[in-house]
Amino acid sequence: MNLLSLLRRVFSHFGHLSYPQRHRWARALGWLAPRLMRSRAHIVRTNLQLCFPELSEQERNRLLHRHFLLLAQSVVDRGLCWFGPKEAILAATPIRGLEHLDALLANRQRIILLAPHFVGLDASATRLTLHLKESATLYTRQSNPQVDELVQEGRKRFNTVHLVSRHDGVRGLIRHLRNGIPVYYLPDMDFGLTGAAFIPFFGTPAATLLATAQIAKSWHASVVPVTSQLDPDSGQYHITVHEPLADFPGQATLEEATARLNGLIESWIRPDPAQYYWVHRRFKTRPEGEPRIY
Repeated sequence: MNLLSLLRRVFSHFGHLSYPQRHRWARALGWLAPRLMRSRAHIVRTNLQLCFPELSEQERNRLLHRHFLLLAQSVVDRGLCWFGPKEAILAATPIRGLEHLDALLANRQRIILLAPHFVGLDASATRLTLHLKESATLYTRQSNPQVDELVQEGRKRFNTVHLVSRHDGVRGLIRHLRNGIPVYYLPDMDFGLTGAAFIPFFGTPAATLLATAQIAKSWHASVVPVTSQLDPDSGQYHITVHEPLADFPGQATLEEATARLNGLIESWIRPDPAQYYWVHRRFKTRPEGEPRIY
C-alpha cells in the first residue's frame, strides 16, 4: 500500500466516525503533539509569550495545550470535510452571514473572502465551497506529491474550486477575481518582505503582505472577513461571514489599511486565543538589526 492509499484510508475512516469517536482521536493526538513536536511547541510558546505578555506562564501553558487539542481536532476533522457525508459536514459547520455574500454576488461585485488562520480554516473553506458554485484560493504545494494529491482532492471536493499555486504569486488569483469568482485569501502568514511591510501584530512588528489592500483598491473588490470558532464540546465549527469592510482601503495608505486588518484579526483572536494557528512562525522575518525570535 502506497502513502496516498494509506492516507485516503485513514482520513476516510475519520470521515465516517461519529464526533465522540473523532474527539477521542483528537485528544490523543493533541496530547502527543507538543511532546513529539517540540520545535512546534517552542514556536507556539514563543508566539504566546510575545502576544500575551500580561498572562502568567501557567495561563500561557494552558493556552498552548488547548491550542494543540483544537489543532488536532481540526486535522482529524479533515477526514469529515474530505470524505464524510455532506449532511454531516453541514451539521458540523453552522454558518451565519451568507446573506452578505449573496448580496454581493447578486450585484456582481468582486469579492475577497478574507480568512485569517484560525484552526477552523479548512472547515470554513469546505462549507463555503458547498455554498459557492465557483471559488478560487492560493495554494501552497505540499513537499510530498502523494500528500499534495490528497489535499488537492479534498479541497476541490465540492463545486468548482481553482487552486492557484502560491509559487505563481497572486496574478492567477486576480485573473479569477476579474472574472467575478470569489477568492479565498489568507492574509496573515510571514512570506518575507517581498510585497510586505512590517506591521504591528499584538505590538510586535510582523512581515505582513499588503496584497489585500492592494487588490481591493486596484480591482474595487469588497473584502468580506470569514472567521470560525471550534466548539470542542459539540464538535461544531461556528462560522461567521462578516459584513464587507466599510470604506476599505479608502484613502488610507496600503500600510495603514493593512494595520487596520491586523487590528481586526487581533480583535477576533482575543476572545479565545487558542483558536488561532500559533504553530506558524508569524514573526520569522525581523527588521534589520533585530535578533531572530525563534
